[in-house]
Amino acid sequence: DRSTTSGTNGFTDIMSIPPSVARRAYQAATEGKGSAFYYVRRFVSRTGAPDQFVAVTCRLTGGGARTPLAFTDVRIVPVDESPMVHVGQGTVPGPVEARLAYTGTGRLVGRWEVVLPGDELPSTDDLMTEASLPLEQRTQQRRYTQLSRFNVFLPPGAGPFTLAGPDPSRLPTLTEGTYYLLLRIEATGDKEGDTNLGAVGAGRGVLPTGGVAGFPMPVLRYVVGSGSAASPAVDLPRGQVRLLTPAAGEALAPARATFAWAAAATAAHYRLDIATDTGVVYTAIVAAPIASYRLPPVITEQLVAAHQQMRWRIAVMGPGGTSISRSAWRPFALAARPNQ
Repeated sequence: DRSTTSGTNGFTDIMSIPPSVARRAYQAATEGKGSAFYYVRRFVSRTGAPDQFVAVTCRLTGGGARTPLAFTDVRIVPVDESPMVHVGQGTVPGPVEARLAYTGTGRLVGRWEVVLPGDELPSTDDLMTEASLPLEQRTQQRRYTQLSRFNVFLPPGAGPFTLAGPDPSRLPTLTEGTYYLLLRIEATGDKEGDTNLGAVGAGRGVLPTGGVAGFPMPVLRYVVGSGSAASPAVDLPRGQVRLLTPAAGEALAPARATFAWAAAATAAHYRLDIATDTGVVYTAIVAAPIASYRLPPVITEQLVAAHQQMRWRIAVMGPGGTSISRSAWRPFALAARPNQ
C-alpha cells in the first residue's frame, strides 16, 4: 500500500493486489462468474466530521495495448548470477542486467545511476519509480552519478523483459568502499496511463503515470577492495574481535538497526556480514577507526520482508583487503513494523 495525499485535495492510490486474490478472480472468470473484486478505503476526518468509506473496484484485464504499463517484479542481478560482487580496485566489474515482470504496455524510459562511497544513501521514496509518486514529490528524488540512459518499448503480453545494465567499464572502482547501482525508471506519457488532474479536482494539467510500481526498485551492491567473504581468517589474541550490540537474539527496530563492535588496533577496515539460511545476503565495509554501522532503510525493508532467521559477524581487514580475523556468528532479528 503506497497511497498518499497529492495535488490539490488529491489522493494517489497505489495498491499491490496479492497473487492469491488475482488468482481467485481469474478462476472465477474461467468459470463464467463475475471476476471483479474490491477493497475499501476509510478516510478519517481530522475535524470531527463523519468517516467516509470509498470502495475501489478492480477488474481483470488482458494486459494488452490499452492497459497502462505497470511493474509487478524487478530484479537486478549480475549476468553470472553471483550473490554478491567483489571488485578489485581499478578493475572492471562483470556485466549486470535487470529482469522485469510487467503488465500492460508502454515505453520503459530511465537511467542507471551509482551511489558512490560517502554519498547519502537513497530513501524508499528515492527508489520508487517516478510514476509511483505524486507530482510534487517527483522533483524531490535524490540524483546520483548517472552512468547511462535507456528508452525501449515493452510490447503487450510479452511477459518478462531483460534490460541490459550499463557498460561495465563505466562502473567506478578507483576508490575502496561500497557502491550501489540504481535503476531509475521515469514516468512516461502513454495515453492510457495519463491522469487529467483538472477532471478529478486535484490540480491542473495532465499527469503522466506510465511505469508505475507498488514497491521500490531493488539495488545492486558491489564492494571495491574488500577481499572475499570466504577469505581464511587468522586468529587474533582473544578479545580483539568482540561484538557489542545487538546482543544474541535481540530484535532491532528497523529504523535503528545499528551494529557495534570493539575496535581492533590492527584494522584498516571492518567487514560486516549479514546472513540468513541461504547464506550471506548483505556485506558492508567500514573504515577504521569507526566501529559501528547502521543499516540503510532499503536494506532493512528487504530483510524484514524476508522473514528469515538472521545472524551477523565482523571481519577485521588489513591493508590491501587481507582478512586478519573474524568473529563468530551472532543471531539477531528485525522487529516487524506495527502494520505488518
